[in-house]
Amino acid sequence: MQLQSQPDNSFDSIIATGLFDGADEAVTQSLAAGTSQQFIKKGTVLFIQGDEAKYVYIIHNGWIKLFNETLDGDEAIVDILTTGDYFGDSAMFGNQCYTFSAEVAEDVTATLIPIQQFRNIIEEHPVIAINMLSNMSRRRKQQDMELEHRTLQNAPQRIGCFMLRLCPEGVTKNILIHLPYDKTLVAARLGMQPETFSRALARLKKEAHIEVQGATVHISDLNELTTYSCSACSSSYPCE
Repeated sequence: MQLQSQPDNSFDSIIATGLFDGADEAVTQSLAAGTSQQFIKKGTVLFIQGDEAKYVYIIHNGWIKLFNETLDGDEAIVDILTTGDYFGDSAMFGNQCYTFSAEVAEDVTATLIPIQQFRNIIEEHPVIAINMLSNMSRRRKQQDMELEHRTLQNAPQRIGCFMLRLCPEGVTKNILIHLPYDKTLVAARLGMQPETFSRALARLKKEAHIEVQGATVHISDLNELTTYSCSACSSSYPCE
């Protein structure tokens, strides 16, 4: 794994996850003291499904692909994660092995928390375990919502919904977001073939009036995108 040291902003990265809401600041400071922030190059495989779990990863910027290998050797995309997301935490339970593989899809800066250190903190501070359970519940609700989307939303709306998840809170005009350069990753994440994704993205650009240049998306009016993308959804933006 190709790692390069970076200025250590581990404390800020840990706070941003919300995992430690309600915990004493000294707890977070103590945890951050044992972490490292690393720059990891695109294409680096962090771990393979079944590997012994060593770290929880918090993404500061960039993109991570989570996947499993099918019986015929293909990749099944579990998720693609970006700024503010974290993964590897479920490995602290069960057989303490990673249940998926992880690869850097675009250069990433991430905070690495040793699993054992994280486990020790949880045992001493139950509020963190409660926060983890809440986060797992949110992930499950998101998965349920995505199943609904595949039934009710058309392909352009599903792409628009994915983009909405990347938008900063409280901003409604002239928003810039960044997708992975490899659009096939987003297509696979949304359950589309690459050619379907390309056609749907072209339609979304026209009907929601967004601009796409390479990996950069310019959303001039968030309300226009939400009106278009959320019209077939039982929820409303921002999702709870």
